[in-house]
This record gives sequence, structure tokens and C-alpha cells, in this order.
Amino acid sequence: MSGHSKFANIKHKKEKNDAAKGKLFTIIGKEIAVAVKEGGPDPDNNSKLRDVIAKAKANNMPNDTIERGIKKAAGNASAINYETVRYEGYGPNGTAIIVDALTDNRNRTAANVRNCFTKGGGNVGAQGCVSYMFDEKGQIIIDKEECEMDADELMMAALDAGAEDFSEEEDSFEVLTAPSDFSTVREILENAGVTMAQAEITMIPQNYVELTDEESVKKMNIIIDRLDEDEDVQQVYHNWDE
Repeated sequence: MSGHSKFANIKHKKEKNDAAKGKLFTIIGKEIAVAVKEGGPDPDNNSKLRDVIAKAKANNMPNDTIERGIKKAAGNASAINYETVRYEGYGPNGTAIIVDALTDNRNRTAANVRNCFTKGGGNVGAQGCVSYMFDEKGQIIIDKEECEMDADELMMAALDAGAEDFSEEEDSFEVLTAPSDFSTVREILENAGVTMAQAEITMIPQNYVELTDEESVKKMNIIIDRLDEDEDVQQVYHNWDE
């Protein structure tokens, strides 16, 4: 799923079609499997699993689906070993793109990602070629319609919990944290009854690039759409100002 704008478009998020939701649940299912393998099936003793569960709930994944995923990962010693891989590259007009994947076959994934870039006139670069243009942050998005606190109250709760920044948009609030503080801030807000539309560690662009001609926009959409459709791709980040 593309993490491409500073604020989540809440309305768009709620209206995701079934295919997109299916892809998202597959992505989260893989993350659950990896978290369980690394830290065990008990969320109380596995902060990474707690974070993935929070992400799953923010995306309306049913509780029984989450629990099935945890049990399956815990009870399957011969489960596929997924490896985390990151690719970096350029789209039209020098737009920066980061692709995170979980794969059981690096060669297949590398070829597929390269093909996605090529189809949209972009190219994969060396490790680190664009990631310096992004900041890794914990990001929590809260839908105003589902938040009982007012802006000042929520801001104070977030900052007291250890958040770095708080912003207000037309339909949402955004809380940013250092990656190391994300779990703590998320759990404190969750325990305070805050419902989250999005809660994850993400890559936020330091600056955004505008694409002014139709052909560049078309090419950029080709790259993003093809990456989103790839089964190994977990997350796509870019600095295109849509």
C-alpha cells in the first residue's frame, strides 16, 4: 500500500474496494507471521506483534482473522521464511521511491520490482540513493469523526505520551513519533480510548516533488499501481505531491 501523502485520506481509506482490502490483509498477515517467528505468539511479550495487531485493527481486520494468523504462525514450524528487502529508485522527474518487500525469493522480487520501475520509465538505484530524503517516523492517524477528544486535549495526550509532533488536517489528526517511541505512544493513546485509522512506522518525505505534465503523472501511477499489485511488496513510499 502506498504511503505517499502526509495525511491519510480518511474517506478514501474507508471506501477501499474489496481487492485492495484483500491485498492489505495479506500484507498484514505476513507481518504477523514474521513478528510471531521473531518474538513469539504472545503480544504481551512481543512489542512488534502488538504493533502489527494495532495496524490490523486500524485497518478493520477482524479479530478472529488476527488470532488465526497468530495461531497459524505459532504452530507451523515449516512456515515460509520471509526476508525483509528494501529497494530504492527514481520515478519520473526524479521522484524518489522506496519499496519494502517480504519475500521468500530475492531474485524473483528484485526482477519484479525492477520491471515495475521500468514500465513507468523509472529505474532502481543503489541502496541509500533516496532514503536520505525521507525520515523514518511512527505515524498515527486519527479520524476526527471517531475521536471524542478535542484537538487540544488529544495534542496534550500525545505529547505527554512522548510524541514528537501533532498536526491537524481537515478530516484527521496526525501524531508523529520517533520509531523507538512509537509502541509506547500508540499504547498510551489506545488505553485512553483513541481510535486509530492508521498506526505504523513509515517513511515521510522531507520534501515533495510536483509532476506537472500528464505523461509523468501517468508513468508515476503505472509504477505505483504495479508495485501495489505485486504480492511480495509490503509498502511503497514516495515523495510525489499528488
